[in-house]
Amino acid sequence: MTAEGTAVRPFRIEVPDSELAELRDRLDRVRWEPEPRGADAGYGIAQEVVRDLVTRWRERYDWRPWEARLNAYPQFVTTIDSATMHFLDIRSPQPDAVPLLLGHGWPGSVTEYLDVIGPLTEPRAHGVDSGPAFDLVIPSLPGSGWSGPTPDVGWNPRRIARAWSELMRRRGYRRYGVAGNDWGSFIAPELGRAAPEEVIGVHVTQVFPAGPGEIHASPYGHVHAGAPHTVAYALTDSPVGLLAWTAQCMTGLDPDALLTHVTIQWVTGTAGSALRIYAEEDRQQPPNGPTTLPVELAVPVGVAQFAGDWPSDRVLADFPHPGPLSFRGYDRGGHYAARQAPDLLAADLRAFFTECLGAQRRAPGPGPGLRG
Repeated sequence: MTAEGTAVRPFRIEVPDSELAELRDRLDRVRWEPEPRGADAGYGIAQEVVRDLVTRWRERYDWRPWEARLNAYPQFVTTIDSATMHFLDIRSPQPDAVPLLLGHGWPGSVTEYLDVIGPLTEPRAHGVDSGPAFDLVIPSLPGSGWSGPTPDVGWNPRRIARAWSELMRRRGYRRYGVAGNDWGSFIAPELGRAAPEEVIGVHVTQVFPAGPGEIHASPYGHVHAGAPHTVAYALTDSPVGLLAWTAQCMTGLDPDALLTHVTIQWVTGTAGSALRIYAEEDRQQPPNGPTTLPVELAVPVGVAQFAGDWPSDRVLADFPHPGPLSFRGYDRGGHYAARQAPDLLAADLRAFFTECLGAQRRAPGPGPGLRG
């Protein structure tokens, strides 16, 4: 591969005013579906909720402060396996910082992790006197945000893991940790399998059951895995449709964080390619078929279970992990813990990777050798 092909280029987000004006114009011209009497939550998200969100999006939400927050951190793009990879790369001022890749899922974005960047990269400045600091690499999921649209199909968790391994090598990280939420919880174990000599530990906030048909178990999974391009036409053409589809599965998230995720999908044109990961996961073939539980990993695994989220403890009870496993449960948070309980997630990551580093230092042979 040529030097040009592996180049890492600085990147800055600059959404044109014209795109935001066009979005507001579309929101002004929404056509509402008549809502029948007696419709409960089983029929889908209530029109009253969507109307309130549309009003907020059109009249009060401001994209620019979120754009400025992202642009306050170093961002880059590079091309891996013919696809653009967008990522944040934030170096800690501490020389012994641990490199850590953070992976989001659908319908999230890199903004999911904004509230943990400071506590993880500069813990002392945030009142934490013990535990490691981290160098953070936060990529946009291939197909999502500024890592999309992807130019071809086949971007399943295993392919993404290989691409992220290459990304970490390009950034000079020889040893690193990886953590994921939602689809990131599928990809993080795959990265541990793909590069066990590089990964010091895998941390996830969900452990999902896996096997034939599991992806189809939820209504979203059924549609996304079975007909991703069909639903993509509607979501790509209608911001209100995209908002309603997203809001129903992001309950509990504050409105501006939700609207930011939706705005990113809208302005990058990635509503369709972002959800295609469901179909790609479903199409992974044996012997390296659909992503399984982290039972095969040769690296330590950490699981953090937050209140109201997927019951990972029940899954682990049925499929115990034979290797080193750390499990901690919390009475608050939610599916998007990095936004809903950033203090708990940051503390859990510090605790888990402190354990990983301690185990490595006790093992015979050379030390971790983290930064390149």
